[in-house]
Amino acid sequence: MTTMLTDLTPLWLSLKTAGAATVITFFSGIAIARWISFYQGKGKTFIDGLIILPMVLPPTVIGFILLIIFGKNGLIGQTLFKLGITIVFSWPAAVIAATVVSFPLMYKTTRGAFEQIDTRILDAARTLGLSEWRIFWKIMLPLSLPSLCAGLTLSFARALGEFGATLMLAGNIPGKTQTIPTAIYYAVESGDTEKAMMWVIIIVVISLIIVFSLNQWANIRNRYTYKSQEG
Repeated sequence: MTTMLTDLTPLWLSLKTAGAATVITFFSGIAIARWISFYQGKGKTFIDGLIILPMVLPPTVIGFILLIIFGKNGLIGQTLFKLGITIVFSWPAAVIAATVVSFPLMYKTTRGAFEQIDTRILDAARTLGLSEWRIFWKIMLPLSLPSLCAGLTLSFARALGEFGATLMLAGNIPGKTQTIPTAIYYAVESGDTEKAMMWVIIIVVISLIIVFSLNQWANIRNRYTYKSQEG
């Protein structure tokens, strides 16, 4: 039991991996959501479907695709290997896997928020001479803040719980790529149900804290909005 309580490496790796993936997902999700929202060219539906594909594909399929891309014989992996960089079975591989599976949540939430903004507000801002960049920063982002926070939270939770793609691309290397989900899998496989239960409790508690914080923030914001409207 002492060993189980002191070896918290999977916890720190999970938090570090989910944190890095969430930062990447947050900025790239907002940028791509804004681009798709205003894009009027051909293939918009196809592009949108391709972006949210990781949301519906099994994680092991995503991991296999990433393995093909970043493996030594893959298009990107082969180039990186010539530069002395190996992605597979490394911590960056875990970040890539977590980013890919969590990205659609941030993208879809943000795009929905952008497309719900009254276009008359944006047109009025353009009439007043505001550039598209200032409209984005001064109008679109503030109006979409609740959805952005929700997308950020969901992306972090999804990245934290990622298992299949991580196992395929990053493996299950203790102290290097072993996150909480893979630690649970390894513990169950080795028959150590007590250790597996410990990790299950930890990840459930973290997830509950995330959900509780999001709900509390939403309640506070709703009360503030209601009071502002009354005033």
